[in-house]
Amino acid sequence: MKTTQLLRRLVPVLAASAFMAYGSIAAAQTAAPVVRVRATIDKVNPDSLEVSTKAGKKQTLKLAPDLMLFSVSHAAITDIKSDSFIGSAAVPLPDGSLKALEVHVFPAGMKVGEGHYAWDLGKKSSMTNGTVGDVVVTSGRTITVKYPDGEKKIVVPADVPIVSLNKGDRSLLVAGAHGVFFVSKAADGSDVVGRATVGINGVVPPM
Repeated sequence: MKTTQLLRRLVPVLAASAFMAYGSIAAAQTAAPVVRVRATIDKVNPDSLEVSTKAGKKQTLKLAPDLMLFSVSHAAITDIKSDSFIGSAAVPLPDGSLKALEVHVFPAGMKVGEGHYAWDLGKKSSMTNGTVGDVVVTSGRTITVKYPDGEKKIVVPADVPIVSLNKGDRSLLVAGAHGVFFVSKAADGSDVVGRATVGINGVVPPM
């Protein structure tokens, strides 16, 4: 086959491949962002929730068919051990370490949202999800949390809430329960919950 004939056949194929790759990237870039809605459940419907946000706004949240739910219950610093997988919303300290605003302990064997990234629980707050290395208890409590790209030292004051997360189901969704709902916009403009952490026995998820 002559070179010119080969090029004529290859160019459309390469162009199509580039277009498909570009389309995949564009789709990823235009994916709806996830917003955390902290709210109390007012009413539970078959496929949606009516909630009141912390700011007092009434909002209807649709439930995704593959909704992931976690229960939130009280825990203690003693529940955090080496090799525990935890998350902590925190703010920076002058020495480069972090001061915890809350700590949540995941079930054994579960790793969700691993890494260190910005959070919305106060100015300059961040979230660190990772595996506990050292737990040092002296005059204060310092936890080393490791994740694939690095590690952070997190100081946990005595008055900081510590909670335990466990896998849950839709029985957690009851009027009066407090939750953090991870919400994205659907094509029709509705707010859809893909994941939620819901307190049990009156617990308000601190994250």
